[in-house]
Amino acid sequence: MQACVISAPGQAILQDAPKPEPGPGEVLLQLEGSGVCASSLPLWEGRSWFDYPQAPGAPGHEGWGRIAAVGEGVTGLARGVRVAALSYCAHAEYDIAKADAVVPLPASLDGQAVPGEPLGCTVNIFRRSEIRAGQTVAIVGIGFLGALLTQLAVDAGARVIAISRRPFSLDFARQCGAQETVPMDDHCRVIERVKELTGGRFCERVIECTGLEWPLQLASEISAERGRLVIAGYHQDGMRSVNVQLWNWRGLDVINAHERDPQVYIAGIRAAVDLMARGVLDPRPLYTHRLPLDRLGEALELTRTRPDGFMKALVTA
Repeated sequence: MQACVISAPGQAILQDAPKPEPGPGEVLLQLEGSGVCASSLPLWEGRSWFDYPQAPGAPGHEGWGRIAAVGEGVTGLARGVRVAALSYCAHAEYDIAKADAVVPLPASLDGQAVPGEPLGCTVNIFRRSEIRAGQTVAIVGIGFLGALLTQLAVDAGARVIAISRRPFSLDFARQCGAQETVPMDDHCRVIERVKELTGGRFCERVIECTGLEWPLQLASEISAERGRLVIAGYHQDGMRSVNVQLWNWRGLDVINAHERDPQVYIAGIRAAVDLMARGVLDPRPLYTHRLPLDRLGEALELTRTRPDGFMKALVTA
């Protein structure tokens, strides 16, 4: 098979690799494509704790495609079934997944890209946010995740204030139903604008989606008393300073919305697939860049630099 290999920091090459065989309890996936995740950037950039070259297809974990073979003991899945999967070498033509880590896709989603892991993360974050009708929800950072959370919060009957530094991201937020948009250009100005929009009450729910310190501090400031601050951004580059005094004073519930149980991921993917089939969740406008597998390096660079118009890159096998 053909698989992309990150051979060194900033270098991705397409090369021949042995096609894997499914073991007991596993399935072989013939991949249609995979999403490119920002969590892969430390590997791409060359942090000291990574080894190179990486395994063929790594660190792809947002694949979808069809089952090409099933291993011993697998029941309820058959060759040809189209699935989203949680696997770990999906930047390739084939990958192995555990049988309990794939989610069959309905016919209504035929032809659609379904990078299951980020879609499942979105649903799991939304569930832990406990958003209800009538609440005001601020979403700080409108990328792929923030835009999808906007869709879900609006569907739940919440009023959404979308906050982002990129003007085109605010356009996406409006397309996803956000009732208010605020440029993230000045700390105090954002706080005053949200205070004005909420009559001084601030927001019952605030979801931080950037993974950066300043927006996390901002998210704290715009959370209402007895509100819920949800940390959805992936903070992967060191320590953070946060105003715990403010958290105490306002009585905030602070939620780290990152899951680590694979079965929770799968439950989220399964729910996301259902929401897509029902038309509640629609990620299609957010797939702004599609590239062939041999251009994985370009897709990672787009994810790193986030040029105007960029929301999510997919690579197709």
